[in-house]
Amino acid sequence: MFFGALKKDGVKDFFTFAFIPLFAFTTVLLIPFIMGVVLTFTNWNGFTVGEFVGLQNYINAFNDENFLRIFGLTLKYVLFCLIFTNIIAFGLALLITSGIKGENTLRSIFFMPNLIGGILLGFIWQFIFNRIFLTVGDMTGFEFLMVPWLSDPDMAFWSLVIVSVWQQSGYMMLIYIAGIMGVQKSLLEAASIDGASRSQVLRSIKIPMMMQSFTICLFLTLKNAFMMFDVNLALTKGGPYRSTELLTLNIYNEAFLYQNYGTAQAKAIILFLIVVIVAVAQVYFTKKKEV
Repeated sequence: MFFGALKKDGVKDFFTFAFIPLFAFTTVLLIPFIMGVVLTFTNWNGFTVGEFVGLQNYINAFNDENFLRIFGLTLKYVLFCLIFTNIIAFGLALLITSGIKGENTLRSIFFMPNLIGGILLGFIWQFIFNRIFLTVGDMTGFEFLMVPWLSDPDMAFWSLVIVSVWQQSGYMMLIYIAGIMGVQKSLLEAASIDGASRSQVLRSIKIPMMMQSFTICLFLTLKNAFMMFDVNLALTKGGPYRSTELLTLNIYNEAFLYQNYGTAQAKAIILFLIVVIVAVAQVYFTKKKEV
């Protein structure tokens, strides 16, 4: 009787708390993902599945010279975003927690760019690069501001990095602030009594004790950089001459511009596997350093 009641309560609790999230996860994520994997082995035209073609879509993806070049460009973009975003975010977190006046105001200001949608953010910075930079350059004579940032392939890439870092640094800053605030005060007091300098405290106490924050921030930065699409589309549209076309935009163009749906889906699965491998490796190595 007891086990019967327990079983009945368990079924009730399942349908009360777990059924709706599980149903949403299955219908919105799991089933479309499985269907996407299946479609990579067919000559899918966007409407009907078509015939089974085996690994031909994957072969077409790797035979695409632009895909390999764009893959290298995406890795370069991810690397710079990973480095600059976390350095700036960690620096801002140290500034906010240093006891300066107006901490809450500064925290809100630094976090604000993360609240702006990617498409709108791209258009805002397009105006800044094309109008404000040139106007300020003419007034001050600074040559680097007078360069047409979005028309030059090298400068357009760096403009994409700048906007991405500007948008994400404030969010990562909050995670680092939480990590710094979570360091035990007794450890800091003991280090102060022992005569440790600020750099020694940072290197030997704060950073080791907040490695969990580094794990989370590095993971989120990697994921966001690999999956960047909206800012890329709004700011540069992959130009000039496809010099800033990242993998997600390339997949979008492959499907909806060139009508190669099967190959585009194969590229999406390749991107998914790359993100999984890199993210799992990053989490594994940073988790080992957590105290």
